[in-house]
Amino acid sequence: MTLDFSPLLPWPFIAVLALIAVLLSALGFWRGVRGAAFRTAALATLCLAIANPVFFQEEREPLSTIVGVVVDRSQSQDNAGRREMTDAALATLKQRLAKFPQIEARIVEAADDEDTETPSTKLFTALQTALADVPPARVGGAVFITDGQIHDVPDINQPLGFDAPVHGLITGKPDEFDRRIEVVSGPRFGIVGEEQKVTFRIADDGAAPGGTAEVTISLNGNEIAREMAEPGTDVPFTFTVPRGGNNILEFSVAAVPGEVTEANNRAVHVIDGIRENLRVLLVSGEPHAGERAWRNLLKSDAAVDLVHFTILRPPEKQDGTPINELSLIAFPTRELFVEKIKEFDLIIFDRYQHRGVLPILYYDNIAQYVENGGALLIAAGPEHAGDDSIATTPLSAVLPANPTGYVNEKAFYPRLSDEGKKHPVTRGLEGADSEPPHWGRWFRTVDVDRPLGQTVMQAADGKPLLVLNRVGKGRVAMLLSDQGWLWARGFEGGGPSVSLYRRTAHWLMQEPALEEEALTAHASGRTLEIARQTIAGDPGLATLTSPSGKTEEVVLKEGEPGLYKASVRTTETGLFEVNNGDLNTLVHVGSVDAPEFKATISTTETLAPWAEKTKGLVRRLADADGAVDLPPILPVRGTVRVADDQRMSLRMTDETILKGINSLSLFAGFLGLAALLFILSATWHREGR
Repeated sequence: MTLDFSPLLPWPFIAVLALIAVLLSALGFWRGVRGAAFRTAALATLCLAIANPVFFQEEREPLSTIVGVVVDRSQSQDNAGRREMTDAALATLKQRLAKFPQIEARIVEAADDEDTETPSTKLFTALQTALADVPPARVGGAVFITDGQIHDVPDINQPLGFDAPVHGLITGKPDEFDRRIEVVSGPRFGIVGEEQKVTFRIADDGAAPGGTAEVTISLNGNEIAREMAEPGTDVPFTFTVPRGGNNILEFSVAAVPGEVTEANNRAVHVIDGIRENLRVLLVSGEPHAGERAWRNLLKSDAAVDLVHFTILRPPEKQDGTPINELSLIAFPTRELFVEKIKEFDLIIFDRYQHRGVLPILYYDNIAQYVENGGALLIAAGPEHAGDDSIATTPLSAVLPANPTGYVNEKAFYPRLSDEGKKHPVTRGLEGADSEPPHWGRWFRTVDVDRPLGQTVMQAADGKPLLVLNRVGKGRVAMLLSDQGWLWARGFEGGGPSVSLYRRTAHWLMQEPALEEEALTAHASGRTLEIARQTIAGDPGLATLTSPSGKTEEVVLKEGEPGLYKASVRTTETGLFEVNNGDLNTLVHVGSVDAPEFKATISTTETLAPWAEKTKGLVRRLADADGAVDLPPILPVRGTVRVADDQRMSLRMTDETILKGINSLSLFAGFLGLAALLFILSATWHREGR
């Protein structure tokens, strides 16, 4: 209860009246007037009545004590039964806090951020968010239910935002250990065919058995090496980049019996293969209109080193002119097709015919080049159907089709075959989605027997036009017409000659993006995009294996002819494996060096400094036998000054909320009037004696 004044007149007037009352009272006492004391009391009472003294009494309600409870739901909590332990501890903690009506629990479950590629456990951030609207004086403490792997623990000298105990209830067992493998360093890009070095390391956390471990190394799904490594030692590994595009290098170490998780026993490093100065050999059998189209296409690519020869003077044109008087360059057949043939990524025979320029043995050498991984493109003209066709040489062993001896001189629109609509070389060619196709006509094709491989484009009457085939480790393509230059010249609107030629050349050089049977996957944040390229029909379900070992069947839906896709939203981060039939691929969701996978064993060390500073308690929920035991709760009034190693102390708040105010005016109503009349009557009575 408090006393306050609510004056009826301004204080200066009251001061003047009080001064007059004092002077009158002093004069009365000085002259000895009877009833001076009563007169003084009456004046004082009048002044007090004008000052209007009021008693105020506040009605207050105690506020609850807020306790922040942060539950760790990160991916590391899925290991070794920790999630069940967490659920049991949370249920027990709720029951115990419910016994204290003055305590209000703010429970927040902190999971990995699904919008980030670098998963980490941020429990203090979750706590600050939960208590953002709570005054510091009302916070009674914070309780973390976690495995101790927290990645946003503030520095011990930083302010926490409240002065109350911090407690940690640690899941997991005290004797845990884990073995993991990580890529320490490696290049992001590499030249195809050149050696690159990647350094990896095995790390043992906790009471691991130690000793050497065998690491299996795979490249693009194929095992390439096994290495022995000591835990904690950096091990360099050298390999050759085999192809352009993504190359996935996988390091796998065998699991140790009893370790916390096997999810981090594999690590990947993705290196993009870059072809440096692709070497292409273009041999034109004679000058013709389409020769310039091939040359312009290849010369326009800065990454292509083109070697182009045109046969202008075959042996049968010998006229006795001395060699030293000719302005022509001699065709270096031995240098090209014997000594340096392996240096070329692609060989193109453009309307070439066997006229004695190349010895027969050299054709066999070209065939061996293809079977050992080389690429050969035949752009055939009428000469391919004649007696001097290269199909009559040992090169026929790698050609997908043999000519019948006929040349079709019939106008036609090149069309995609059923396989061609699905094949990545020809799928989606601009102008192919209409009938007739929205491009110009051609007027000549070479007739062939039933070809091997895939016929992706057709000429008149369904005859083969573009045939693709695999031979040994290499590839061969046959374009059975010399009319492609009509598209390049814009005849009847032209056509996609550049796209067609470029895709064909890249398929021949085994570009992964143009494989007709391929399974690929890439991550966009937490969304996994799976693509299955096939020309054989519905590939069926894909199997997705998560880092924790869980498997999931994924339905692949056809988005384009021959291309089946699926999008999967993942809750885990780490290395995923996708399988479909005989194909499999690996993809890493999230950052490969994410803190969530750096260490997985439970620990009390991260929260211990804060518990010591705030007089809190850090304790494991279970002993080696796995029994969950929660420490009791101790409410404390005032500041917690002493830590209790057996109980969780919570500082109870003294904060209240004002519900209402009762007021009592001393001189208001009959009470003030009675007091004033009593004093005046006493004054009159005294003076009347």
